[in-house]
Amino acid sequence: MAKAQDFTTAMKDMMGAFPVDTAALEDAFKTNATLTEKLSGVALEAAEKSSEISSKWTKDTLGKMADMSKAKAEPADYAKALTDFASAQAEVAAENMAAFAEVAKKVQMDTVELMMAAGKDLTEDATAAVKKATEEVTSAAKKATATK
Repeated sequence: MAKAQDFTTAMKDMMGAFPVDTAALEDAFKTNATLTEKLSGVALEAAEKSSEISSKWTKDTLGKMADMSKAKAEPADYAKALTDFASAQAEVAAENMAAFAEVAKKVQMDTVELMMAAGKDLTEDATAAVKKATEEVTSAAKKATATK
């Protein structure tokens, strides 16, 4: 019966022959983790502000509904209360939509700013990694030709 060959030593030797710069990978990971943290912060801040706007809008609406639902002396007063409520709601809706738009605009601006900064960082990291790899390959090639 054939015995299975152990490739562990051969793989270790082969992988050892290829210079791998783990520092570049670690730097890329750190850059990515920092970007993710910052983007999460932008998203969480936007969610918090949106929640505050929604909560205030709901509270205001419920308060106005309480005023509208009170008993009136004349039937025409009910129509006036409903008209006033609808008018106030239209105004509040426009204000709140503008507030949501401001939140979205800030998120967009912050995200673009972060992505531009990350792109610059990644370009610098990639350039440094390629430069270092080129130097290592050149050095290894010189050593290989010098030993022949």
